[in-house]
Amino acid sequence: MSRPTTRGKNKRHKQGDNGDTTSEILRKIHTTGDITNDDINMLYKICKPVCQGCRVNTKDNPNCFCGLTPPPSGSRKAGLWQKTSDIIQSLGPDPGKDLRDSADSPAGLTNLGATCYANSILQLLYMNKSFRGGIFSVEPDLLKQQPVLDQLARLFAQLHASKMAFIDSSPFVKTLELDNGVQQDSHEFLTLLLSLLEHCLSHSKVSKARTIVQDLFRGSVSNVTTCSRCGKDSEASSNMEDFYELELNVKGLKSLDESLDDYLSVEELHGDNQYFCESCKTRVDATRSIKLRTLPPVLNFQLKRCVFLPKTTTKKKITSAFCFPGELDMRRRLSEPSQVESIYDLSAVLIHKGTAVNSGHYIAHIKDENTGQWWEFDDEHVSNLGFQPFGEGSSSPTSKPDRPESNIIPSCIEAIGVVANGDHTDAVQQHLSEPSTCSHVEIFSSSDAYMLMYHIRGSRKDDAKGNLVCVNKKIEGDVVSLHDVSLPSHLEEELKNFNESYVDACQKYTLKKEMELKRITERRQEVRSVLSEAPVRSLEDPFYWISADWLRQWADNVTPPVLDNTSIQCAHGKVPVSKVTSMKRLSAKAWTMLFSKYNGGPELSNSDYCVDCLIDGARNLVSADSYRDRRTVMKQVAEDALAGRSQDGTYNVSKAWLQQWLKRKILDAPTEADAGPTASIRCPHGELMPEQAVGAKRLLVPEALWLFLYEDAFAVKPDDDLGCSTFPSDSRQCSLCSDELSEVACMEDSLRMVRLKQRQNHEKLATGKSYPLFRDCKYYLVPTSWILKWRNYINATAKNVSSSVKPEMLDSIIGSLKCEKHSRLLERPPDLVCKRGSIFQKSSTTDGLTIITEFDWKCFCEEWDGVEDKGISAEIEFSNTGGSNFVGSSEDIPISEEDMGALDEVNNEAESRQLHIRTCPEVCEDCIGERKSLELMQKLNYCNEDIYVYFVRGKEAPKSVLEASETTFDPDRRVSKRSRKTNSGNQMSLKVSGSTSIYQLKMMIWESFGIVKENQILHKGTRIIDKECATLADMNIFPGDTLWVVDSEIHENRDIADEISDQKMDIQHTEEGFRGTLLTANMSSEPV
Repeated sequence: MSRPTTRGKNKRHKQGDNGDTTSEILRKIHTTGDITNDDINMLYKICKPVCQGCRVNTKDNPNCFCGLTPPPSGSRKAGLWQKTSDIIQSLGPDPGKDLRDSADSPAGLTNLGATCYANSILQLLYMNKSFRGGIFSVEPDLLKQQPVLDQLARLFAQLHASKMAFIDSSPFVKTLELDNGVQQDSHEFLTLLLSLLEHCLSHSKVSKARTIVQDLFRGSVSNVTTCSRCGKDSEASSNMEDFYELELNVKGLKSLDESLDDYLSVEELHGDNQYFCESCKTRVDATRSIKLRTLPPVLNFQLKRCVFLPKTTTKKKITSAFCFPGELDMRRRLSEPSQVESIYDLSAVLIHKGTAVNSGHYIAHIKDENTGQWWEFDDEHVSNLGFQPFGEGSSSPTSKPDRPESNIIPSCIEAIGVVANGDHTDAVQQHLSEPSTCSHVEIFSSSDAYMLMYHIRGSRKDDAKGNLVCVNKKIEGDVVSLHDVSLPSHLEEELKNFNESYVDACQKYTLKKEMELKRITERRQEVRSVLSEAPVRSLEDPFYWISADWLRQWADNVTPPVLDNTSIQCAHGKVPVSKVTSMKRLSAKAWTMLFSKYNGGPELSNSDYCVDCLIDGARNLVSADSYRDRRTVMKQVAEDALAGRSQDGTYNVSKAWLQQWLKRKILDAPTEADAGPTASIRCPHGELMPEQAVGAKRLLVPEALWLFLYEDAFAVKPDDDLGCSTFPSDSRQCSLCSDELSEVACMEDSLRMVRLKQRQNHEKLATGKSYPLFRDCKYYLVPTSWILKWRNYINATAKNVSSSVKPEMLDSIIGSLKCEKHSRLLERPPDLVCKRGSIFQKSSTTDGLTIITEFDWKCFCEEWDGVEDKGISAEIEFSNTGGSNFVGSSEDIPISEEDMGALDEVNNEAESRQLHIRTCPEVCEDCIGERKSLELMQKLNYCNEDIYVYFVRGKEAPKSVLEASETTFDPDRRVSKRSRKTNSGNQMSLKVSGSTSIYQLKMMIWESFGIVKENQILHKGTRIIDKECATLADMNIFPGDTLWVVDSEIHENRDIADEISDQKMDIQHTEEGFRGTLLTANMSSEPV
């Protein structure tokens, strides 16, 4: 079975026979005056079949309702039929998307730009129940005095009881005056924050709050030095120092156990490092080590992943895998063995993603003390990891002996494998040598772990020093309660009100969305229902006319307008046949459905066709036929008039207008373009414009053609008397306009003669030809720019005479060449060259001076208002080589032996002499020097200009690159600003200023080509540029210069982010990254 053809299914067909049929019916009506039902059906296209399956709505079929709605699976960009997702999006943001999943799910913190380091630390502190309880127990009066404590308590309260999935951290960050756009070190932030909080909390009267930082995070160590001879410890060994975290080395170490061994290792002091023993009274060998005296309930390990590379003088992050256990027994690590168990459980892992030291991204994996589940805190996003710190399936058990003293046995642990998994690695499965006596312990490994936090196992309910206060939370509706502590009353009330308003907003949005979707669904059903009843099934059934525009709006808009049929109504209140393409034929049932709901009107039924409009239309059609016939005849008459074949021309019309009139199509009636046949030949005085005027060309046409044109123009614009003035063949031209044209013509003739005379007086200057110069002849100097402007002015032709600029008068021009201070010459004379035994002026472009003869100068003074005595005279002289130059002379011009020999033959002068120009007044070297210095300063102080850097792949640059690099920049030359690649390298343009340093330029080259700063060998021509502290202006690098660079490949590649962040680190010491914030302010924590 062949597939039916659908080509051209939706193409609109030309009217063809339908148009001819309509014209025949209207002519019949005009002739007979009778209108039958068949005529109505044909004229109003009632008999056309109901259209089905079209993609667009057909205008010339009132029975077509296709395309008013999209296909069942389709949609539109706007209105009733747009996608449901777009409709929902138009309602605005859904606050419910920010709703916390459940009371057991923690909330995130917003990243304000580069505050992930602060967010991770704040989540670590908040998830510590004891610390959270201590902050909540601070008295309200102190919170009012301490803005940092107040904002921290508010932040913790929102994290604790807000119904939002993430909390805005900007109030707390602004209180600390942190820079949102600068990444900082999380360990440094934690250290400074705890110090600040410790100081702020010292003013609290609540004992638990006053010492919460010390009770949770503070331990003590001592640096012990022991004499190897007498065995006694130094006096300073008994001093204990507080610590809030232990900083452990990770370079070359694989596990936390190895790092702790390294931290507590014994150092031998001998040789130059010998210790002076007070007991032995001499310098002796000794040992030095760190002893752990007391441990805090929360033990924080800072992993030192940043190392300094002396070879490249840069910092690098260590990304090797590092193992750490799920539980840690610190009892044997203490200097004095304790009977109390010191088992710590892993509670948090701070992770730094990225390879650069001072950039990247911080996230935190933290265990919930209530449920034992792990959560990943990545700014606003919080994910459940299950009961493993890196997600379910990331760990596997390892075995160890039950004996407590054997907690750390590196020799009996065999690593089976480490599997990388994204930003963390799966746990290492390890087995001890005695599996029969082993219990389970978990070992985890990560290449990005930056900080490890352990909590002591077990808790006590008293709040003595060193003990923890257990805090449990219960969330019932909006009420949050804690054991032994509760939220501050004012914060609890604020959060309750906020949660109520937030939940109310979520509910309102949900209700609004449901109502909107319901309304959309009902409207779509209504449209489909009405359109299914719209077609009229037979010619005998009653029907109603409806506006197609209104029907389209009703089918497209969610809220349709009132039914409006006035646009398809004629002046008689009926339906004219001219509106048949703007209306649809609707069944009585469909009309009733629409009219009963949308009211409006008017109601136009099948009997409301307008007879008067039909008769008028028939009459106009016949009249149009007559007009077309007349215009066809007049068109032939106009063509004869333009061709000169008409001998009976009696009226003037615009020739250009008549030519355009002939090009227009023949229509049924005159248009606005038919107005104004004589507008362009009528002068401002109302008379005939002289034919010499621009655009006033005219033509005589026969009287019949003029009457036809006048009739059309009057019909279009009956009030326009000016555009349709009558000018018979005997009309006279306007005398005033003729006189004005004569004066202009005289002035043009006079100017033409003046220019001709000047070209004759200055024949060689006018043509730009060079002419020989002679000794002992008097010449004059004139600015070259003035000569060029004068030459363009006198040589201007008729086409460009209007665009030529008249040069300035000579008196002012010559005056500008002299300095006000000394009345001397501000320009040096032009250079001279010898050619074939004659002396010529060296050609110049637009700058400098031009030598003219005395005759030319006198003529110029007469022609351009110059004063002969004020001219700048010049004479050509010869001087000895060893002699001093004349004052005001130009630079020495060396002459070849051939030229000097030729010059000898002509002038009989010695070979050793040179040419000089002596001027009067003399050249002012002082003012010229000042001007040159100013120009040089402007050249050096360029800003945001292009230079070009060529990356050479090899040891030597191509000859073309060397030539471009050594060439002095010409500002007028054409250069390409696009990056170009060749076989030997590639070139790129860089925006620089004169104050840009070589170091900054190398950083730009690093970013563009990927060549590290230390490996760049930068050249300009054959000269190496290596002073990084110097500026481009210092190194004579100017706009348009081409440099070339070679990669030495000596130093290893690294991320440019390291260098950018190290720029700040070079001028900042530890903790200076937070300079200017409350974390480092001396008086920041004093009560207000």
